[in-house]
Amino acid sequence: MSESLQQRLAQLSSPALLPLLRQLRRGLEKESLRVDRDGCLAQTPHDPKLGSALTHPLITTDYSESLLEFITLVSADVDTTLAQLDATHRFVYQTLPDENLWTSSMPGMLGGDADIPVARYGDSNLGRMKTIYRVGLGHRYGRRMQTISGIHYNFSLPEALWPHYFPAVPAAQLQQHVTDAYFGLIRNFRRHVWLLIYLFGASPALCKSFLEGKPHRLQELDDYTLYQPYGTALRMGDLGYQSRAQEKLNICYNRLDSYIDTLKNGILNSHPDYERIGVLVDGEYKQLSAGLLQIENEFYSPIRPKRVARQGETALTALAHGGVEYIEVRCVDVNPYLPVGIDAELMRFLDAFLMFCLLSDSPPCDDNERSELLSNVKTTVDEGRKPGVKLHRRGEEIGLQQWADELLDQIAQTAQLLDNAHSANSASSTAHSDSVMQQRRKVADPDLTPSARIVRELRDRKISYSQFVLEKAQQHAADFRGRELSPALQTEFVEMAQRSLQAQAEIEANDKLPFDQYLQKYFDQYRAL
Repeated sequence: MSESLQQRLAQLSSPALLPLLRQLRRGLEKESLRVDRDGCLAQTPHDPKLGSALTHPLITTDYSESLLEFITLVSADVDTTLAQLDATHRFVYQTLPDENLWTSSMPGMLGGDADIPVARYGDSNLGRMKTIYRVGLGHRYGRRMQTISGIHYNFSLPEALWPHYFPAVPAAQLQQHVTDAYFGLIRNFRRHVWLLIYLFGASPALCKSFLEGKPHRLQELDDYTLYQPYGTALRMGDLGYQSRAQEKLNICYNRLDSYIDTLKNGILNSHPDYERIGVLVDGEYKQLSAGLLQIENEFYSPIRPKRVARQGETALTALAHGGVEYIEVRCVDVNPYLPVGIDAELMRFLDAFLMFCLLSDSPPCDDNERSELLSNVKTTVDEGRKPGVKLHRRGEEIGLQQWADELLDQIAQTAQLLDNAHSANSASSTAHSDSVMQQRRKVADPDLTPSARIVRELRDRKISYSQFVLEKAQQHAADFRGRELSPALQTEFVEMAQRSLQAQAEIEANDKLPFDQYLQKYFDQYRAL
């Protein structure tokens, strides 16, 4: 463990700071496809009884109209967050008696692109823009990409901690130091994200229909299933929102201004392939623009710096004006064995991992290191459980298992710090350290990883990927439907849905600006950065 990491751990262990670590803030965004009882993609529109996908605070949709997204409120308590996610699942299951939720990141049996409905958000300018963005993704990547789901983990330190963490920094300069600290976290995260993919990857296989006969490097497991024998999270590989066009982007995470500049250039510079698609064709928008990226969200990264944006404000504008407020981790697969796709063990390990990334030295990343870390992710995605698999660290080969053990030794220190914080005014807590111990077992025995467990069950039971996930979906559905919400909580969800529908109606009624002008004003924000 480096001397600087030891010093930062000691600093946070002080009586003034340790209690603040109980207030780490987190929130989840969990995506799940709606499917019929046979596991086929639901063709029904978003049910109004769930509320408005545009304005509901907890239940929305993402790329496809069939892809539900559940959002939790920001909380400092892991169990509270999971309980809220569980309650939202129960409400949805009891509202949609003829549909289930797909419990894996990769979809099951798919038809053609025309059978994958694009998400719709109503007639407001904001709603139209969200839909056109998704229509554009379909033209650029195909709609199958819009059926991939995942879990996003939003994380931040309490604001009250930062003045103590940077005691010599004047208040006027504090946000810049906070932003720099989060970018240091991001750089270290990108260096070590392969570890999360190894430990928690749960998409080693997929239905053949996803690739629709396209060339690939996967192996056949049966007549309906493709897989990588030692794969971990195929969602994080070249099956997702990747393209040769985006390979030219070199997004810089060394400073906020360089991050904004590189992303802005990707948005404002058109690309020949997308120029051929066209933007407004015969009175119909096919995409928001012909830029390499339509908006910043199109650049898929396993982690993003974030700030809550005002209505109509771009994400980059919000960051430029206010700095980083929190980070969004985007590499977590939906685990088919878990009812809500994630559990407390994973969340507590993520907290310890992210604190390690924050507190460790984080030098700037150059092009050589960028190539190295991208290669490490690809290797872990495709063959992370392969005996003797090697990664690259600072130009030299190192065994994945050896490097993982070294990292876990250091993450154990931040886990102990968090346990100490939670033990301050209660019985001794070991939950974070226990989560690290569970990951040590997975490193010592790859068969304990979710990806290995899935492949083993597919082989042993001789069932297809789609059959396997459908069984899990049916099991989880029975559990959620068997636990009715309390009358008070049911009423709260119903009223929330009604308020969201009214909010959407008000937005639509108050729109006065023609859509083309609205879109022009939106993109003017990028030009002004």
